[in-house]
Amino acid sequence: MSHRSRLAGFIIDCQDTDSDTAAAFWGAALGLEAEPSESNTDGSQYSRLRDAPGHLNVEVQRVSHASRVHLDIEADDIDAEADRLEALGARRIGFVKRWWVMEAPTGHRFCVVRMHHPEQGAPPRVWE
Repeated sequence: MSHRSRLAGFIIDCQDTDSDTAAAFWGAALGLEAEPSESNTDGSQYSRLRDAPGHLNVEVQRVSHASRVHLDIEADDIDAEADRLEALGARRIGFVKRWWVMEAPTGHRFCVVRMHHPEQGAPPRVWE
């Protein structure tokens, strides 16, 4: 069965830094407007940077691990996409909340998340 996926955007992980403070810097640096942070019941904290090129999602998130930038791949079937990426050499690190955390053969971490607006942005790629 086929599924669709595409680059969703970039997440700026900031170790032990308030996401509003980090978003103020990254928003100014990238020329994007920072939205106020959203805190979740699990303690996670996110701030979205609005109006990124190509309808990409750019967020700043407070994390406990080392600061880094990671990308998100969105798919209409996250398990099928994780399977496809494993066949290319990636490995699943774990399922967190609603997405797969993956690691590329190069050691880079990335996430496979659910596609929410396939009609917006670049057309998703169809994989057989």
